[in-house]
Amino acid sequence: MSSQSIHTAGQMEVDKNKQETRPMKRNAVLVDGVVLNGPIIDSSSGEKFVEDVYRILMNELVYKASDINQKVCEWQEPEQLKKLLDLNIKDNGEPHEKLLQLCKNVIKYSVKTSHPRFFNQLYAGMDHYSLAARFITEALNPSVYTYEVSPVFILTEEAILKKMIEFLGWKEGDGIFSPGGSVSNMYAVNLARYKYCPDIKQKGLSSAPRLVMFTSEECHYSMKKAAAFLGIGTENVYFVKTDDRGKMIPEELENQIQRAKKEAAVPFLVSATSGTTVLGAFDPLDDIANICEKHKLWFHVDASWGGSALMSQKYRKCLHGIHRADSVAWNPHKMLMAGIQCCALLVRDNSGLLKRCHSAEATYLFQQDKFYDVQYDTGDKSIQCSRRADAFKFWMMWKALGTTGLEERINRALALTRYLASEIKKRDGFELLWEPEYANTCFWYIPPSFRNMEKGPEYWRKFSNVAPTIKERMMKKGSMMVGYQPHRDKVNFFRHIVISPQVSREDMDFVLDEIERLGRDL
Repeated sequence: MSSQSIHTAGQMEVDKNKQETRPMKRNAVLVDGVVLNGPIIDSSSGEKFVEDVYRILMNELVYKASDINQKVCEWQEPEQLKKLLDLNIKDNGEPHEKLLQLCKNVIKYSVKTSHPRFFNQLYAGMDHYSLAARFITEALNPSVYTYEVSPVFILTEEAILKKMIEFLGWKEGDGIFSPGGSVSNMYAVNLARYKYCPDIKQKGLSSAPRLVMFTSEECHYSMKKAAAFLGIGTENVYFVKTDDRGKMIPEELENQIQRAKKEAAVPFLVSATSGTTVLGAFDPLDDIANICEKHKLWFHVDASWGGSALMSQKYRKCLHGIHRADSVAWNPHKMLMAGIQCCALLVRDNSGLLKRCHSAEATYLFQQDKFYDVQYDTGDKSIQCSRRADAFKFWMMWKALGTTGLEERINRALALTRYLASEIKKRDGFELLWEPEYANTCFWYIPPSFRNMEKGPEYWRKFSNVAPTIKERMMKKGSMMVGYQPHRDKVNFFRHIVISPQVSREDMDFVLDEIERLGRDL
């Protein structure tokens, strides 16, 4: 079919049906055997599906989010769950009612992280304003790289970054939202390396000396992954000893730097941690900053977990000295409940370092002769192309609650943590391993049969099975979720995390009562 015949048939169709909302397929235009007249999607059935799923979401998730009588999880073994979910993809689509049942099954067999008794991870709870913001961004399906395609979300990200920078104590700065704290940490390592050795962007690793980075032995594993991913090498990550509370020892950092220099290596970055994953420890930032200044090293702070303490007048002292950092990772989706994922990398340098390090200047996106101010085309600062509007949900939540509301959440969560620790110390059979500095409470439950045993190798071998067995029982019952792990010389212990404002004192008491019920026969 010629282009002229396609045009003529199409024009006739428009003339005949310009008053109709959906042209009929008379005088159909065919290309490669495909009818091009009108849309092929049945919007009415899709709209009905969205409406029905929305009702399911409200009834099964939103309204039940704070109901302690609901199960936290409905445990199924993987093979059984595969059958229940009907995972097979077929040639023809499924009917409406079956799709709705699939949605109900997905909800039923998923872990309810918004449940008041979900204490398993460094995220929990449901913030309704953030959730509503996610509905908006999912429906709009934006990609935050240029102002022309994402004007609202470019501006909300700029506004929220500016506010976060203010809480760090910086007069100015730069930043980008990333898909996870691990990626934020990788950004920081890459920036530090680029600042020290800018030729590496064009010439590659052959232009760089042997670079060494330093972080605490309690750091997040993403620092090691960053070294591997960026070609620095995991052997060039020097882990610094920590004290018995999990805090980096500044004198040990100095020793490790001197070691690297004696090996003719080049130190370039120190990463401190504000809120370690297991213990919730905060490194002494001021002391570490002094050492970084002395040796002219990039100072990064991984505050993915603990950064939100900055919003509390009472607890921001945990991060004293953070204003001296060159870069900071901070995840509002953790303590502030902005919804996964919501993670920012903040950079004190405001000279365009972030863009110079990562830009590729793609001319089909970042044209410099656009009709608006192209400084709002921020996507070239990112290592991504397509990028979610993650800042928007944090902006919406902060607008709704205000700084005061967010501060109240943090103070309440940490007060509940203190309460739980005090109750552990009062109860027979429970042992608090460290006084909590943040929202992490680490403890053992010791069943009656263990309480008079001699603590030798056999004792610890058997005792290491207590926490995993109780965890299995609580998940199969669905009553709650609390994490456990071994750490250093300590065999498996519980790590309890408080975040959600839906959690109450009664829930803290329930945790201890339930662990005792589930484990007293061990």
